[in-house]
Amino acid sequence: MHHPVLLPEVINNLLIKKSGYYIDATFGEGGFAFEILKRGGKVLAIEWDEKQYQIGKVKYQKEIEEKRLKLINENFKKIKKIAQENNFFPVDGILFDLGISMKQLKESGRGFSFKKENEPLDMRISLKLKLKAADLINSLSQEKLYETFAKYSEEIHSLRLVENIILARAVKKIEKVKDLVEIIDKTLGKKDERAYQRIFQGLRITVNEEMENLKKGLEGAAAILNETGRIVVITFHSLEDRLVKNFVKNNNLHFLTKKPIVSKRFSYERSAKLRIISLN
Repeated sequence: MHHPVLLPEVINNLLIKKSGYYIDATFGEGGFAFEILKRGGKVLAIEWDEKQYQIGKVKYQKEIEEKRLKLINENFKKIKKIAQENNFFPVDGILFDLGISMKQLKESGRGFSFKKENEPLDMRISLKLKLKAADLINSLSQEKLYETFAKYSEEIHSLRLVENIILARAVKKIEKVKDLVEIIDKTLGKKDERAYQRIFQGLRITVNEEMENLKKGLEGAAAILNETGRIVVITFHSLEDRLVKNFVKNNNLHFLTKKPIVSKRFSYERSAKLRIISLN
């Protein structure tokens, strides 16, 4: 069984009750949903990645047939509509885990990781999206590329990076992970894994419109939440966390802990921040 990030903290703070309604907005490999089901909760799960959705349908066939789990292949930005269509509201708890899964990084073949040098620069979470990362890298204007890396990667060398991308793509298309890594190395004059992570993050956010989707997802979640329910959000970088904080502030919602919950149990948990949101 895959062990999701901050699993005990998430389960403890969802206050799961028997036959309660819970939405796992980012199903992934099903680790959170499985724990909720074990405690007697009913789960509506949303998974945008078609491959992970198909794997989940097979893996959790028994729970689906027993009508304890409903699995939907869709983007969580439509969470309100999905809940209403499935008569699954008001909801007692909603979870957003905003990380890319280890399976997606290692096995998707879509260039999510800078370590997969020969993979194509795709980065689409859903293959229904038309534009790949390579399409953006090879076609966006200098201004739009700069905005992507300055805003979503928070990369201080964004201008020089974009200038080097423009020069490189004039010679040949930038198509693989290693093509982009080589341009980053040239820009920085060295190898820098943290820079790779930031830059790949910015590109992935842009391809999948992640910030816009998160805003819509949170709005929809608040609209279908039980008065005593909780929204639990796991963020992995400052942009997501800032958006969550602003959403709570602008909608007169409340955090149940002053600071986010963090854990250092595993290396993959180090950047994760857990925030618990209530309506009252």
